[in-house]
Amino acid sequence: MSRTLPKRIILVRHGESAGNIDDAAYNIIPDNKIPLTQIGIDQAKDAGTRICNVVSEGGGSSNWKVYFYLSPYLRSRSTLREIGRAFPKKRVIGCREECRIREQDFGNFQVVQRMKAIKETREKFGRFFYRFPEGESAADVYDRVSSFLESLWRDIDMNRLHLGPSEDINLVIISHGLAIRVFMMKWFKWTVEQFEVLNNVGNCEFRVMELGTGGDYSLAIHHSDQEMEEWGLTPDMISDQHARAQATRDVDWSERFLESSTDEIIPIQRLDSDFGLQFSSTFSTHGYRSGTI
Repeated sequence: MSRTLPKRIILVRHGESAGNIDDAAYNIIPDNKIPLTQIGIDQAKDAGTRICNVVSEGGGSSNWKVYFYLSPYLRSRSTLREIGRAFPKKRVIGCREECRIREQDFGNFQVVQRMKAIKETREKFGRFFYRFPEGESAADVYDRVSSFLESLWRDIDMNRLHLGPSEDINLVIISHGLAIRVFMMKWFKWTVEQFEVLNNVGNCEFRVMELGTGGDYSLAIHHSDQEMEEWGLTPDMISDQHARAQATRDVDWSERFLESSTDEIIPIQRLDSDFGLQFSSTFSTHGYRSGTI
């Protein structure tokens, strides 16, 4: 069966949050309710403009659309609200809130001094396998992000996102630094050792995975070698990205269609109420379909 693949998958970290500038915020505010700072709001607005420029190819493309996936945490939802202002209403297919791309669970309320000692232990133990007391390890996040990827490709396989053969569809995933790194680790089959040397994604920075002519996705189409080196990619990892960009082989995506899914795609009406996006009600059915198989 012929499938229409997204032209780009864009991974975006949320804007600066209160927790990014003061660890004490986690002592009194649940992690999922940490808000953006004013700087974070401004970062998200700017990111929206830059992402819109990428997917529209600087205004040179006339047939592009976007679909958003986002973490349910307040800082991610607020980031979407500001990013969404940059997009014309007719370009937005829809949105899904996805719990599996939430932040790594560090426990409940986080006492600053205790967390400092715990993170020092993590550095000795290793970032990927160290599990926070009452929380998760990066390996745990990898497992749930892997499950999300299976559902993502199920959406594409069953054309739940209404991908048209003449449209350039761009998936924008608004998440958190570690979740983004393990997403790329899973996708590009990076090892634990390669993961350990990756640098975190900055607030409202994004990584563009673009579809190459051979049917594989690569960071090297949009990003420079210098950028990838700054992110912590080794020369071998960068070389692999170039190989993916220039691949001539057919890619078998069937291995990604591994699970049935009962996820629900959020209708556009809920974007207005939940995320503050001022999208017209004319989009209430465009791109919406129940996820029940």
